[in-house]
Amino acid sequence: MTYQTLISASDLKARVQYLNLVLIDCRHDLTNPDFGRQAYAAGHLPEARFVHLDELLSGPKTDAAGRFHGRHPLPDRQQFVQAMRALGINNDTQVVAYDAQGGMYAARLWWLLRWIGHSDVAVLDGGMAAWQALGESLSTEAPPPAAAGNIQDLSSLVPTVDAQALLENLRNPALQVVDARAPDRFRGENETLDAVGGHIPGARNRFFRDNLQADGRFKNAAQLREEWLAVIGDPQAAVMQCGSGVTACHNLLALEVAGLSGASLYPGSWSEWSSDPQRPVATGH
Repeated sequence: MTYQTLISASDLKARVQYLNLVLIDCRHDLTNPDFGRQAYAAGHLPEARFVHLDELLSGPKTDAAGRFHGRHPLPDRQQFVQAMRALGINNDTQVVAYDAQGGMYAARLWWLLRWIGHSDVAVLDGGMAAWQALGESLSTEAPPPAAAGNIQDLSSLVPTVDAQALLENLRNPALQVVDARAPDRFRGENETLDAVGGHIPGARNRFFRDNLQADGRFKNAAQLREEWLAVIGDPQAAVMQCGSGVTACHNLLALEVAGLSGASLYPGSWSEWSSDPQRPVATGH
């Protein structure tokens, strides 16, 4: 049995010794880049390895020509494959990613592994809190270096779109853009991370935290499906974005849980879009 969207803490506990497993700690804080590493050192799930959003799950913010591609562009594909091999991941490895922020960072790793064609990756539903609620202990010991894995760069399981495609979509609307940021930032209020407030014209807002129950676990598939169909209609004509392409992956995970596959990611998201004054900006609802 493999897991390709979510895994419950109880399933992880029951199957950890049977799964060909690599467990990845993805904790992060956008305003404190050292948070995740410090939190990992203070206590993590036993045998988990740490990955840093800025270092492994993102690429350079600007390209060789000096063009800005957002705060968290996609990493170089081959470098990402090599990083996953260094974590001991093989083509048949079950990867489980977790964080302590409702899956907002773990979902980025989930999406990136699907981007290189690896399907057996799941997010720990409820994260560290769900694990500790079972009475399970944490470890302060880092596991020894992994034997190099053999994960391959296979056909991507997930589509992407770029800013040019979305500019063309403004002229000939065929795609529904969905913004995962908090409603105030979507409206252009209280913007603290990007230089310009607002959203891509025509976008709808679905705050990624609306995918979760009060306890931090995902809503069930039926509820997610009902809520999302009211937002997007056809998932294959939907594009997920956020501030920098991270929490948009949470919405993509929720869609997959709901059985609504096929939506695209705009990796540059608002941080890239808003960096070019020639691109239009909308504010309000």
